[in-house]
Amino acid sequence: MDAVRIIVASRRGLAEANTVQGVIVEAWQAQALAEAVGSHLAIFGPYEVRSRARGLGDAGGRFSGGLLCPASFTGGLRAAQLSEVRDAKAALTGLCLLLREVCEALVAVVLLADGEGMYWTCVEAMDTVDESRDRVAGILEKLEVRDRNPA
Repeated sequence: MDAVRIIVASRRGLAEANTVQGVIVEAWQAQALAEAVGSHLAIFGPYEVRSRARGLGDAGGRFSGGLLCPASFTGGLRAAQLSEVRDAKAALTGLCLLLREVCEALVAVVLLADGEGMYWTCVEAMDTVDESRDRVAGILEKLEVRDRNPA
């Protein structure tokens, strides 16, 4: 499945998340998607962005929130369905928007977290999502430079 379709599904899932656990699940889904898109672009993406995409793949894999999300609760990883990135710019722009929305949702639920463990999970997720979003923005900048200066 194309990355853009998965991103749309992830944004819908986040919009429908109405519990702290639901937002954590969607943060985990988004991070897994960032990892998958980064890894895909590191191999198949434009040459100019491959090293940055590898960094996105690494950053996306750092969030351990999945440990709190049993597979039966998540319905599986949407990112596992990724088979192609047809339009890298559209996918990265959508991913950046998704990661921003995840961070905003995490800020909203961190105050509702019951227990120190969940609080720190939310904080860790916000840090990781923010790092991934910065990496996506860096890749988008590289693509803009490439498009302005065609070889």
